[in-house]
Amino acid sequence: MKIIRVIFALSFVMLATLFAQTKPAADLIINNANIWTVDHSLPKAQAVAVLGERIVSVGSNEEVAQWRGPQTRIIDAAGKLLLPGFNDAHTHFASGGFQLESVQLTDATSAEEFVRRVADQAKKMPKGEWMQGGDWDETKWSPAKLPTKEMIDAVTPDNPVFIYRYDGHMALANSRALNLAGVTGKTQAPAGGVIVRDAQGNPTGILKDAALDLVDKAIPAYTHEQMLKAVRLALAHAASLGVTSVQVMNPDYSEVAAYADLRERGELTTRIYAAPLITQGVGDQAKMGIRHAFGDSYLRIGAVKAYADGSLGSHTAYFFEPFSDDPGNRGLLSDEMHPVSLMRDRMMKADAAGLQICTHAIGDAGISAILDIYEEIEKAHGPADRRWRIEHAQHMAAKDFDRMAQLHVIASVQPYHAIDDGRWAEPRIGHDRASRTYAFRTFLNHGVRLAFGTDWDVAPLNPMLGLYAAVTRETLDGKNPKGWFPEQKLTIEESVEAYTLGSAYAEFQEKEKGSITVGKLADMVLLDADIFTIPPDQIRDVKVLRTVVGGKIVWDAAKQ
Repeated sequence: MKIIRVIFALSFVMLATLFAQTKPAADLIINNANIWTVDHSLPKAQAVAVLGERIVSVGSNEEVAQWRGPQTRIIDAAGKLLLPGFNDAHTHFASGGFQLESVQLTDATSAEEFVRRVADQAKKMPKGEWMQGGDWDETKWSPAKLPTKEMIDAVTPDNPVFIYRYDGHMALANSRALNLAGVTGKTQAPAGGVIVRDAQGNPTGILKDAALDLVDKAIPAYTHEQMLKAVRLALAHAASLGVTSVQVMNPDYSEVAAYADLRERGELTTRIYAAPLITQGVGDQAKMGIRHAFGDSYLRIGAVKAYADGSLGSHTAYFFEPFSDDPGNRGLLSDEMHPVSLMRDRMMKADAAGLQICTHAIGDAGISAILDIYEEIEKAHGPADRRWRIEHAQHMAAKDFDRMAQLHVIASVQPYHAIDDGRWAEPRIGHDRASRTYAFRTFLNHGVRLAFGTDWDVAPLNPMLGLYAAVTRETLDGKNPKGWFPEQKLTIEESVEAYTLGSAYAEFQEKEKGSITVGKLADMVLLDADIFTIPPDQIRDVKVLRTVVGGKIVWDAAKQ
């Protein structure tokens, strides 16, 4: 009998051990955290457990501790704020990587400083190499006049120069670059573009929108190795800022190839959703049967990017009424909109193929023209979960807020632009139109979904600056301490959701990421301060302690 009892006891122990082993131990547990989940069913928590690249438990320290095993890595958050990783809904990612090592002109506060930095960069470059990047902003100069080729010719005798204004819709070429491109006083600007000329009709070096292609075509393409280097720089920068996903607008195929190469090598530390230009992507992706959000958790395609118009800073955004400071100018429709029927045909084909359409539209007439096309598509093809997007959606006509909601169009917006453009936008378009500029609160009040991004490298990639901008609307010149059109401010909770779950929805990934939820990808960011309780002005200074992508730590401030 005693032997039977011993056998029974041993059997019980073996069964209990076997049962205990049926639930695997987590690879990572973050505990003692102040977790803001962005999951309305469980808004706050203390701890999270990760197995593989997925979240397996969210809750109290005690609940999550049940997933602890001998090999589990434990991170004590010491009460710091843990959020879902930020998802930037609008970037030019490789361009941002290249800009990290090119001439820096954004914060040049005078024409003299602009020229000095160009000269310093030219001294470092081999003869014949093109100088690109720049991101200059003449509104920071006094007087705020556009630069000319004469300003930089003397300091760049051996290098062609083509440096962009920070909005990406205008660039300055030196004489060497214009000569290589064959641009002269006789060159005609293409539809949707402008060649700025002096009193004699000669190019000043400034080209706008479609005219940029005249010089772009003369610039040698980047090699694969150059592209890989730029993307690696961009990935490291994103990780340091807690950006775990980016949506990349109008990449060329060599850029997508670099992402694919790095994906195969296991080097992608940021998740990529790529939207090539509609002029190429609609035909190529449709032929292969690719539909929206096609790919894996690290690299996906299935969207196309279109352009309706230009930018406010370049006086090329397309408005119903002329610019207040340029009465003869309503802006420009892009070359893709000449004629409008060409854009309509491309978008009809993209929608029929199941591709997502993301359209750059800034002026009120440009936005309205795209909504007209979206409406026509819905009538022709019937209802569907399309998740159309207007990228920027900056200057809305009052009549179009309801239309955005009715058509379920996502406003893919960049809050930093509001506090940047707010320095000078009102004299350019007047108070009435400015009141519907970057109208985040009005969008939400009308039921329009928001997806936050930056437009990097047009603006800084740092999400803290975007959150600060959305919450305070304090312009960069310090002249609007209570906020520029403060009625458009968002709460910090709304802003974080737009930067996480909102952006995930905008790429058909809200079931995969965007909140700290069991089953979702373990993409998270640990901050050094609680952005929900600190004064809003301090949000811009908050730093990232750790960034986690798929359960792996890709940034640790303590090790830098």
